[in-house]
Amino acid sequence: MAYEGITFRGSRNGQIRESRFLQQNLKADEVVIRITHSGICGTDLHFMHADMVLGHEGVGIVQEVGESCTTLRVGDRVGWGYTYWSCGKCSTCLTGHESYCPTAGKYGAHHLDQGSFGSLAIKPEQWVFKIPDGIESRYAAPLLCAGATVFSPMVEFLKPTDRVGIIGIGGLGHLAIQFAARMGCDVVAFSSTEVKREDAISLGAREFYATNDVADYTTLNVTKPLDGLIIATGAEHFDFANYYKLLKPIATVIPFTISFEPMVIPTIPTIANGIKIAGTTPSGILIMTKTLEFAERNNIRPIIQEFPMTEDGIRDAMTRLKNGEIRYRAVLSWQLSDESA
Repeated sequence: MAYEGITFRGSRNGQIRESRFLQQNLKADEVVIRITHSGICGTDLHFMHADMVLGHEGVGIVQEVGESCTTLRVGDRVGWGYTYWSCGKCSTCLTGHESYCPTAGKYGAHHLDQGSFGSLAIKPEQWVFKIPDGIESRYAAPLLCAGATVFSPMVEFLKPTDRVGIIGIGGLGHLAIQFAARMGCDVVAFSSTEVKREDAISLGAREFYATNDVADYTTLNVTKPLDGLIIATGAEHFDFANYYKLLKPIATVIPFTISFEPMVIPTIPTIANGIKIAGTTPSGILIMTKTLEFAERNNIRPIIQEFPMTEDGIRDAMTRLKNGEIRYRAVLSWQLSDESA
């Protein structure tokens, strides 16, 4: 049996174009998913000029399951994220860190003929996750990458008693505030201007500081030093030295921002104060499940803007994202596409 669906892909000139996905057979461990929604991630902007189907925050309904599938059933509401598969046998896989598997399949390198910008996806059952009943599909999509990306290192590196600074109130930052606050952390938000103060406080931050035109961050009069610092700003150049002034000894710095500029880290303060820089990548199987469960239980939801799953809708959303006009995650919907048809 052949499986065929609509896809939307990037191109050399950066234009979004409609294409087709075709797979002749279903492997025993695969499931067929009718896509209903897709989040748009900043990573998608990096691949707009690649000849590949875009999107990796997919949500949909299971239409068929392979003969060896044991967890999912037809009709289940499911989603998937940045990592598509792993070997399951190496040390990283066996310790629950599958996304660091040397042979892991990931967005931008594998399954280039399908993605979440489309109508159909075929994925290994092990890397497809049930969406909890309490989370609507449009809100679930961004949690599958952005949500898991911020929650995973928090579980590993932060404690409920920690005082955590979050820099950048955007697609990642607004979720990081919610997850950290629900974990019990004392959340301090930093943004370049005052514009997002009200949002940050309403999402769970107890303090907010605007850093624009501030030469020395000690003059911000932050009430107490920070145990952790999460970097979620989209800025290419980051002032580590100034933020180091706000940290406790043995603090942990977690950078989320994808930048092609090298990080300039103050060497002596890092060594002398035992500062830890924690690299992180989208999560393994267990933490993906725990992210969704924690979000449902603690009423964590992304703030979204919805667009139709069409060429025009995707172009509009991607342009707004590139221009910094999305508050705070863009989500594509086939329902909106049907309504606009």
